[in-house]
Amino acid sequence: MTIEEIQNEIIDEFSMFEDWEERYQYMIDLGKDLPLIDEQYKTDSNIIKGCQSKVWVHAEMQDDKVEFTADSDAIITKGIIAILIRVFSNQHPKDIIDADMSFIDKIGLKEHLSPTRANGLVSMIKQLKMYAIAYQTQIK
Repeated sequence: MTIEEIQNEIIDEFSMFEDWEERYQYMIDLGKDLPLIDEQYKTDSNIIKGCQSKVWVHAEMQDDKVEFTADSDAIITKGIIAILIRVFSNQHPKDIIDADMSFIDKIGLKEHLSPTRANGLVSMIKQLKMYAIAYQTQIK
């Protein structure tokens, strides 16, 4: 699936819920299903700066696609990174770099986060795209 197709799928999923309490619960459930980062990557160098909670992200290149794993010590934050990894993992670096992130506004996520979590969300997106930029430079 393309990034856009995955984003549209997430928009559809979020539209099924009546209120934000249900959406938060869904995000928590997504976080519980997140493929966990290997303990060896839970290092300071893999922590996303700008997040109030601890969020670790690891990226690897497999067949010209970036694979992400992550974890967080906060359940909502873990759900947020789970959504982003679902969108970006197993995608070509250029597609990640060029991805339009307006789906976040369409599901209303940013406006329903505290200012510190909203800043963390921006930091997560920035870091995932930075990994993609680094891998893009390695592709011949």
